[in-house]
Amino acid sequence: MTESEWLAEGFERNRTRLRAVAYRMLGSPAEADDAVQEAWLRASRSNAEGVESLDAWLTTIVARVCLNVLRSRRTRREELMGVHVPDPVITRADGTNPEDEALLADSVGLALLVVLETLTPAERLAFVLHDMFDLPFDEIAPMVGRTPATARQLASRARRRVRGAEVQAPEPDVGRQREVVDAFYAAARGGDLDALVALLDPDVVMRSDGGTARPDASVVVRGAANVAAQALRFHEPAGVVRPALVNGAAGAVVTLGDRPLVVIGFTVAHGRIVAIDAVADQDRLSRLDLAVLDG
Repeated sequence: MTESEWLAEGFERNRTRLRAVAYRMLGSPAEADDAVQEAWLRASRSNAEGVESLDAWLTTIVARVCLNVLRSRRTRREELMGVHVPDPVITRADGTNPEDEALLADSVGLALLVVLETLTPAERLAFVLHDMFDLPFDEIAPMVGRTPATARQLASRARRRVRGAEVQAPEPDVGRQREVVDAFYAAARGGDLDALVALLDPDVVMRSDGGTARPDASVVVRGAANVAAQALRFHEPAGVVRPALVNGAAGAVVTLGDRPLVVIGFTVAHGRIVAIDAVADQDRLSRLDLAVLDG
């Protein structure tokens, strides 16, 4: 086997894991795919002779690609106003495919990705690689140009931010999640404010990202009564609610005609909705592959 064949075989063996790393780093399936492709181009142009651990070497390459993307993105987003909800992974309500299951392992819900968006690029890299993929800090440190001790501090700061956000793990039974989400939409259709409030955790948070074209749809609302009232205001009677799994949890894609209006991910815990994350950015929605809902 030639070196190029060995490298190609090893890259394909690692592709799913590398895509999972990139998605946690970037919060976008499309950008994750681009980062993995860029990592392959860099790896194929490099001299892999003497590489002791191909898995670790490839992870380093894709992590550095993602770090560059995060740094350039941070500069761009400082110019933008409003809320940002990461791009969701949308699959049929009756199950995910194996590739998406690998991408979403460890309950990478939208609520957690929203918190990761608040981290600095270096904090996010240290947290993702150490806490989610068990990389040692002496391997992480060169990626961010820091000492292992400083890399450890970056991950610790990120960990405190994640814990402080109190991101709750979703109900393990997706069927039970779906019952709560269906009841939520039934109450919204009926204009039943009391029923909506009863389905929401008292400390529920709703985040909606309308993008630059719809700043009016970019809001963060907290508390059951406020979220219920906002849900009634946002409800589109003519819209079709299509059940879906959004990042592996019960969610919905609301369409009007052939056009998606919003993708909504719900976090259901202990029988109530604790978080609602909605993407109503029409530019980003137009790039999502919603054909997966049709099987």
